[in-house]
Amino acid sequence: MSVSFERTGAGPVPDHARQHLVRMRDGAGLAADVYLPADAGPVPAVLVRLPYDKNSRYVFLDRVARLFTERGYAFVVQDVRGKYRSDGRTLPFLREPDDGYDTIDWITRQPWSDGTVGMFGDSYYGFTQWAAVASQHPALRAIVPRVTTADFNATLVDPQEAHTGVGRPVWLEGIEYYAHHWIDEGAYEFEPDRSVRPVIEQYESAFRAIGARSAWFDLLAPRFTDVLHALGRHPFDARPVPVLHCVGWYDNIGLPHMRDYLELASRPGWDAVQYLWAGAVDHENYHLDLAPVTDAADHALDDTALERMLPDYAGPALEFFDVFLKGVRRATELPKVSWELGHAGRYTSTAWPPPDATERTWWLTANPAPPGLLPGAALADSQAPHDDETNWVYDPEDLVPSLVPNSFAHLRTHPDVSPLATREDVLAFTAAALQEDLDLAGPIAVDLHTSSSAPVYDVFVKVLDVAPDGQAHLIVRGEASVSDRGGPREVHIPCGHTGYRLRAGHRLALLLASSDYPMFLPCSGSEDNPWTTLAAKPSTQTLHTGPAHPSRLTVTVRPTTAG
Repeated sequence: MSVSFERTGAGPVPDHARQHLVRMRDGAGLAADVYLPADAGPVPAVLVRLPYDKNSRYVFLDRVARLFTERGYAFVVQDVRGKYRSDGRTLPFLREPDDGYDTIDWITRQPWSDGTVGMFGDSYYGFTQWAAVASQHPALRAIVPRVTTADFNATLVDPQEAHTGVGRPVWLEGIEYYAHHWIDEGAYEFEPDRSVRPVIEQYESAFRAIGARSAWFDLLAPRFTDVLHALGRHPFDARPVPVLHCVGWYDNIGLPHMRDYLELASRPGWDAVQYLWAGAVDHENYHLDLAPVTDAADHALDDTALERMLPDYAGPALEFFDVFLKGVRRATELPKVSWELGHAGRYTSTAWPPPDATERTWWLTANPAPPGLLPGAALADSQAPHDDETNWVYDPEDLVPSLVPNSFAHLRTHPDVSPLATREDVLAFTAAALQEDLDLAGPIAVDLHTSSSAPVYDVFVKVLDVAPDGQAHLIVRGEASVSDRGGPREVHIPCGHTGYRLRAGHRLALLLASSDYPMFLPCSGSEDNPWTTLAAKPSTQTLHTGPAHPSRLTVTVRPTTAG
C-alpha cells in the first residue's frame, strides 16, 4: 500500500525579529527569535518554546510578539530541540527541563533583560512551561499555560486500574499526532487508510513511504507503554510560581488541564498563586459564538479574523504578566477565576466551581423519550421505580463515526450529532424541554451500571444540547474502557467541566456507544491488542437502570440570576 505525504519545513524569520542560536549544556544550538520593544531595556521577557515552527503562519507568533512588545516586554520564541531550525534529536518531552532552564539562563544574560522571565503558550508549548517550572530557574516568575496539561501521555491511554477494571480507551488521534510531528525536524501530512487492519499497519505504511519513523510513536503504540515525562521532579513538587491556567471548555484535553488547576488550587503554597481563565473555545482557539466557522471568520485562513481573535488570545496573559513580571498592577486586581458561560458572556468568581453552584441529577431510564426530536429513552428528573435493562451492540465492521474531522478544532465544524441517535449501536436519552434557562457551571459526570458479552468493552458518552429544531450539539464528552467481571458493574465517567447556558425550549440529552472512530482506537472485544488484532470481535453491552443499579447524569448548575 502506497501512502502519499507532504513535508513542511521551516519558514523565513520575520524582518522584525533577530534569530540567535542558543547553546544548551550539551552543545546543541536551539534557534530563538528575539522581538524587542522600542524601549529595548532592560525589560522583562516572555518566552515561548514550541515544536511547530516558530515562524509559521499556523502559530502566528510574529503577530503575538507585536502585542507583547507594544506592552514593553521582550518576546522570545524558540524551536525546541530537534525541530525546524534547532539542533538535536527529534524526541519530545525528555530534554525540555534542561533546555528550558538553559534558555532562561541565556535570556537573563542579555543586555535587554531585566532578569525576570515569564512563559506563555498553548498545548505542547504549555508543557514546556511546566518542564521549566520543574527545573526551578530562579528567574522564572510566572507562566500562562493554555489548553495543555503537565502530563500529555496520561491523556492518550489510561490502563484499566486493577482494583476497578476501568480505564480510558486509546486516544488514537492523540497518538497519531506523534506520527505527524515527531519524525524529524519538519512535519508530515498524510491520511491513513482507515480500512486497513491491523490498525498499526496504517502508520507503518506511512513510515515506510517517508523513510523514517517517530520514536515516540513507537513508545506509545502498540505496546501501551506508560511513558511519563522525565522531568527529574514533578513540576507540582517544585517551587510554586504564579500560574494563569487558560482552559477551553471545548478543548480535547480540557479535562486533564482542569485536573491540574484543581490540584494546584488545593495545594498549600501553590493555592495563593493559581488563577483560572476559561472560555468557550477549543484547542485551536475557535469560539462557540462563531461555530460552525466560515472561511471569513477562520483565523487560520483569514488575517482579519486573526487580528480580531488576538486580543482575547493574548490579553489575559498580558494583564497577568503586568502583575507578576512588571509589578505595575496589584494581584488583587486580577480575578481568581474568569469564566465564560457559553451563549451568555463572561463572569468572575472567587473559586471554581462558583461558590453558589449545586449539583443536579438526571436519571437514565428505559421509558420512551419525550415525543419528537431524538429517538430513544427518557432522561428523567426522578429515578424509575423498577429495574430495567437496555442493550446496545458493538460492531467493529460498522464503527460509530466521530463526525468531527479534527477534535482539536471541534468548533470549526461543531457538527449536528443527532443522526447518531438513529443508529442501532447508540443509546439516546433525552430530557423534557426546559421551561427556563439552565446554567451549567462546573464538572459533569455520568455513572452507569453496565455489563457485556465481551471481556473488554468501551463506553463513550456525549452530553448534548438539543435545540427546538432537533439539531444536537456537543457540550462535553467522556469515555471509559471496562473489563467485564461477570455482572453489572458501576462505571464512573468524568466528562470534564463547562460553563454553558442551556436555553429555554432546549433539551439536555445523552448518547452512549461503544466506538468513536477515528478519534479513538477500536476495541478488540477480547484480550487481543487492538493495535495488532486482525479481527476485532463484536459484542453486546447492557445498561442497567433502576433502584438496584442506578445510572445517572450529574451536572453542576448555578442560579441563572447570579451575576
